[in-house]
Formats: sequence, C-alpha cells, structure tokens
Amino acid sequence: MNSLPDLTLRSRLPEDLATLYRWMYAEKNPEWQRWDGPYFPKSNAALSFETYAERAVTNPWDADQRIIALDGQCIGSVSRSEEEPAGGGWFELGIVIFDPAHWGSGLGRRALRLWTARTFGETSAHVITLTTWSGNQRLIRAAERSGYRECARIPEARTWDGQRWDSVKLAVLRRDWR
Repeated sequence: MNSLPDLTLRSRLPEDLATLYRWMYAEKNPEWQRWDGPYFPKSNAALSFETYAERAVTNPWDADQRIIALDGQCIGSVSRSEEEPAGGGWFELGIVIFDPAHWGSGLGRRALRLWTARTFGETSAHVITLTTWSGNQRLIRAAERSGYRECARIPEARTWDGQRWDSVKLAVLRRDWR
C-alpha cells in the first residue's frame, strides 16, 4: 500500500537555514523565481551564509510564516498577512516550493490546504486570498482544487518575458471552507 509522505507546516529550525539560503541566495536563477512574481525585480545582493544565519537568529519567524516540511525536511515556505484595515477579516497567503522535483505531485495543494485550515483556525479570517499571474497555472489549479475561486482578474497587468499576463486573485470564504 502506498502512503503519502509526511507533509507538515512548522516553525523554522536552525537546520533549515542552509536550505533556505541555498534557494534564496546561492542558486543562480532558481526555477521557483520564474513562477513567484517573476515581473518583480529580484535582489542580486550577495549575502554570505554567515550573514544570512546571523540575520535569521535576530529576526525569528512569527506565526505568519511557516516551513513546508516533507518528511521533516524543508522544501518551501508559506506566509500570510492581514490586509488593511486590521481586524477586517481579510488575509492574503503566499506559498513557495523551491525544488522543481517536488512540483506536480500535489504537495503544493496539500500545503495550501493545511495553511488555509490553519489560517482559519488561528485568525479571525473571514476571507483568504492569494494572488498570482495567469502564467502560473499550477498555482491556479492547486488553489481551485483546494476550494478557492477566482474573484478578480486584471487583464494584461504584468509584463514578463516579452509578454503581457493577467494578475489573478483567488479567494475562499470561511463559510465555504470544508
């Protein structure tokens, strides 16, 4: 019998720093950045692992950021922020799985479901949204399969790789979450 690998959302641990550093600073042009808002400028600032680790220690993550762990190993992260005005019940989520070897197997959808459930459970969220671009069909499908519905599309709002792309926002209401 095939069982699914253990996928969890957890706090950042010291042993995660090498993986996070690799995918955020050491890899040149990592594939995940081609899908995570590629139209936004990326920082090319060189940062040593030592400096990164020092900053991580002095800037711990809070409850709005979690590691996506597969069988205990860091493969990505999730984040959330409350949209203004505070107390209005609207939260925006973010999700990234770094290594393309982990794409296409449903891990992103599982992580999104876990993060959505945790956000509804830990916050006063009435509605949760996530925003992407029309070129990121994997994220759009994962969100739709998780119960999100497209609620806004701004045509040709983003320019990337010589082409125009729509900005796409998906949402799920607390009462519709299963």
